This record gives sequence, structure tokens and C-alpha cells, in this order.
Amino acid sequence: MQLKKKTLEKLRNLINEETQYRSGPQIVRFFNMLGFNDTYGQGFPSRWIYTDEKLSQINGTPELDKCIKLLLDPSEFIGRISVLDEHIKDLNQYLAFDKWKIVRNDDVLTFQKTSKIILNDDNLEPTIDEDAFLEKEFSEISIQSLNLDTQISSVLEKRLSEIKLCLNAKSPLAVIFLSGSTLEGILLGIALNNPQKFNSAVSSAKDKTGKVKPLHNWTLQQLINTACEIGIIMEDVKKFSHSLRDFRNYIHPYQQVSTKFHPTMHTAKICFQVLKAAIAQTSSFKQLT
Repeated sequence: MQLKKKTLEKLRNLINEETQYRSGPQIVRFFNMLGFNDTYGQGFPSRWIYTDEKLSQINGTPELDKCIKLLLDPSEFIGRISVLDEHIKDLNQYLAFDKWKIVRNDDVLTFQKTSKIILNDDNLEPTIDEDAFLEKEFSEISIQSLNLDTQISSVLEKRLSEIKLCLNAKSPLAVIFLSGSTLEGILLGIALNNPQKFNSAVSSAKDKTGKVKPLHNWTLQQLINTACEIGIIMEDVKKFSHSLRDFRNYIHPYQQVSTKFHPTMHTAKICFQVLKAAIAQTSSFKQLT
């Protein structure tokens, strides 16, 4: 398969952290299973750059197919096949533009070539209008309404105030980073207040043995997906929260350079709107429990 840049970026995210967090040495071992002979040591590039370089080298070769099958090997998802299917569904949204599709038949993954780009496929999420989302208005939002731990609430309230200062100062990158970290703090706080709901969810974060990970070890992606599954946030916030999560990853300078990302105030406002919507929806959840 020959994949477009955007699909390769998604594949890199799946390798680096979305299927599981992989450290630098783990990523090297992953690619060495595909025929490379690299060694991790001093002066090694960032995880992002290294993964981008390796994917670029194998793009259009049989090793790329092997890479995807290794990454999404059903035997690595015992007890959490629904998580595997979610990853396949997510990647298929990108592969659609390359006119490819992954199909899982029990423990076998196959690649199907499509004759055209199909945007109304069942693998694609329903369209959520960005303009309509941005136009939503929320009453005065408050971290205190979430009933989180007192100390974390104080920190998050200060971050909320700082986001507003950064918006007024037209500092989009600061708004994006603060919005992403604040969202993660909120969702983790909600999870810690509702451990049984989060741990028993189908999308809960699990290790290779199928055991649920401690909540502090969950990624933002896992917190978002589980919060949506149990009704804490709705589908619109889930979708845009994942976009915010992607933007927040540009805290790594080399990641920003490699993707040529240039933040704008429009992007910053979307990120802050995601955060406000998440606070409003989680507040409603707290009032119902």
C-alpha cells in the first residue's frame, strides 16, 4: 500500500501511543521486527521523528502491510477485541482516502482495495458540524461544579483563568496546550470519583493480560472514549476532544516541525470551546449521579 501523509501520521500515533504507549526502545524493537536493525542510545531522535522516518521508508512496500498487521494483531487484544475494532474503524477513516480498507475476520486481517472514496461508509463517524459546535453558548463554567478534589480543582481553576488571558493575548499555542491538559485533568478527576464506572467500561484501558490499568496510567484518548461510553460526554465533545488531543501533541517541537503545524486563533477557540463543552457536560453528569 502507498499511503498519504495524513494516514501515515495517524499510523504513527497508533504505534507511538494510541494502541499502547511505546517508549523509544519499544518503538525500535517494533520496527526491528519489520527488518530494521537499529539500536536505541544517546542522540537518538524523538519518538515522533523516528517513527515518521521508518514509516516513510516502508511506505509502498510489503513491510507496511506487515507493520499494520503487527500493530493490530488480534492476539495482542485478547479480552478487548472491541478496542481493536475501534482502532480499525478509526484507521479506516484515513485509509478511505487512500482507497483501502482493513477487514477483520476473526483473527485474520486483510486489506481490501476500494474503487472510490466512500464517505458514508459504516466505518465513518456521523458528521458533526464544526460551525454549529462553535456557536454553542454555555453559561458561566466552573471547575468547582465538578466536585473534584479540592487541590486539583484549585489548579484547574487557575489554568482556566490563564487560558482566558492567553486568548486575550492572542497566544494560540498556549491556549491549545492548556486546554488539552485541563481537559485531561478534568476527565481523570471524574474517573477517580467514579472508578467502578470507568473500570467496568468496554473501552477501559487494559494491559496485555486484559487487566484494567490504574486510572493514573490511562491516556487522554482512553479517558475520552470511556467518558463518552458511559454518558459523561456526548459524541460531539468526544469527536472534538480527540482533535484537541492531537493538537496538544504539538507540545513536542519536532512533532510540530515534522507536520508543519501553524496554530491559529481559530484553532485555539475550537480547543477552548471543546473544554467549555466538556465542563458543561460533565457538570450535568455530576448532577445526575
